[in-house]
Amino acid sequence: MGQLLGKEKLFSYLDLFGFGSKTGIDLNGEGEGIIFSLDQVGPVELATTAFGQGVSVTPIQQVAAVSAVLNGGKLYQPYVVKNILEPQTNTIIESKDKKLLRNTISEETSAIMRRALESVVAKGGGKAAYIDGYRIGGKTGTAQKVQDGHYLVNNYIMSFVGIVPSNNPQAILYIAIDNPKNTAMLSSYTTTPVARRILLDIIDALEIPKQEGAIEKDYSWNDDVYYEVPNVISKNVKEATELLSTNFKVEYSGEGDKVIEQSPKAKTRIAGGSTVRLLLGS
Repeated sequence: MGQLLGKEKLFSYLDLFGFGSKTGIDLNGEGEGIIFSLDQVGPVELATTAFGQGVSVTPIQQVAAVSAVLNGGKLYQPYVVKNILEPQTNTIIESKDKKLLRNTISEETSAIMRRALESVVAKGGGKAAYIDGYRIGGKTGTAQKVQDGHYLVNNYIMSFVGIVPSNNPQAILYIAIDNPKNTAMLSSYTTTPVARRILLDIIDALEIPKQEGAIEKDYSWNDDVYYEVPNVISKNVKEATELLSTNFKVEYSGEGDKVIEQSPKAKTRIAGGSTVRLLLGS
């Protein structure tokens, strides 16, 4: 792809997304990253830059750039402090809001990328970040570390960028683990399970609802497979058991032969092998 684009086009996009420049975030000591100058780019530098080696970017550059890819192509200047208040009266002394730096890609391309990143989590290397019922997008990263001008052996920074929900992003997560131990040197094993737990907290904090229309996950042999709980209200014990026992365990309480309540409710998706509790009555 680097060869198809050519160095001028490829590096124009690096500039467009802000790599190699400070984002202007309101924190001290921000770095610029390291990008080849165009006159240094030969065939090797073009190839390595195209797949992300030989260059260095900061986490906040990553977050700002990926956000632009997802939000319709708008690159914003990030900030940490929204308001500065006068302590006695709580009067706002200084306030910050969105500052659009420039447009990067089209709305159409952004929509394609949102779908592509959702497919990474449903079907690719980000499957450990999948959350049933929620549209999660993301991309793994594996960066070989450098010391004294040489790449280190078996020493990596593993990373993952996650978004939720992928069709209408409300939050972006960037997580990196420096040289993880006692694990496979793949972000699909290291960062994505951690990211999933954080994304669950984000979903709770932002009260993001479940959605339909997600890309179905490609399940591996050891994954939890989710099934929809059927409606067994008013069924007798035999009928309810036949409907539920294929995918779930069943527990009964109460007296009678008719199901008058069930938990979880009908149409809820839960992992296969989970317990469905039924209250019997007459």
